[in-house]
Amino acid sequence: MPDALQFPIIDLSFPDRFSIANLIRQGCVDHGFFYLVNHGVDEELISKVFEQSSNFFSLPIEEKMKLVRKNHRGYTALYAEKLDTTLTTEGDSKESFYIGPLADDLNQWPLEEDLPSWRSTMETYHQKLLSAVTKLLSLIALSLKLEEDFFEKVGALIEPLAFIRLLHYPGDLNSSSEEIFGASAHSDYGMVTLLVTDGVPGLQGEIQAATSLGGCTKHEWGIHC
Repeated sequence: MPDALQFPIIDLSFPDRFSIANLIRQGCVDHGFFYLVNHGVDEELISKVFEQSSNFFSLPIEEKMKLVRKNHRGYTALYAEKLDTTLTTEGDSKESFYIGPLADDLNQWPLEEDLPSWRSTMETYHQKLLSAVTKLLSLIALSLKLEEDFFEKVGALIEPLAFIRLLHYPGDLNSSSEEIFGASAHSDYGMVTLLVTDGVPGLQGEIQAATSLGGCTKHEWGIHC
């Protein structure tokens, strides 16, 4: 793997918004990626999200399958997805759980008695992420030489289709000789993707590669644009 790249670090608390907007532009043009710090989501909450995510993926498969994905919400089992459909492999070596907009009542939730506070933790996290993204989008607008409230004016923040996707990569459990990917090659949909990791290296681009968050604490975010 190539050496880790040094992506721009975007500090949402920095007072000079035009300087930050220029850094965002640099990150998107040069790499398609940058780090986000001082985003307003408490470290304690992020740690709790990781803990609750681990609790869910540790459940027996029959319990997880009770929440199998429908309406783009819920559980996707190991090897059930293959992001790169040109591959001949069985599927991607990951499990996932989708949580969509909170207002449309389509989300699926584990029972409170099985995973106490799971739903409330994820709902709080979803709300905090939306707040952070709203701040970020105003800076992205400035980076595009637009008015900072451009996305708000065009209605992009009215009922946004914001999704949390919890991911668990158990590693290559396939004993065959074929190459297995945690998440095979793909292009993300939507406006931006916020990635938070547990510090384990692995994100890899088509040409360039990155480890965790060089210079940042493990729970700061990488932003794919």
